[in-house]
Amino acid sequence: MPDRAASFDVKACEVRYYGPHRLIPGRVTGVVRVIVEESFMGNLSRYHLDLKVKADVGSVPAAQVRTALLGHAAHQLNRLKARHTDRLPVAAE
Repeated sequence: MPDRAASFDVKACEVRYYGPHRLIPGRVTGVVRVIVEESFMGNLSRYHLDLKVKADVGSVPAAQVRTALLGHAAHQLNRLKARHTDRLPVAAE
């Protein structure tokens, strides 16, 4: 029987650092730290993930670079959450 109380929630995220890519002009790479709270089978876990992120933004202000990097992190988290919360079909008994 699937656990209806399972959850996967992002509690916080921040851009830890970023800088220009060594070889590709116009690309910025960095790390975004995400704090995740997960409830599964009655257990509550809180942990952080450091996601490697990138953005092809060219020469723009720092605020736009940070927004692009956070957008890439959000895309990764959405994919992770989709894989984590997909329910497998339960066979009839």
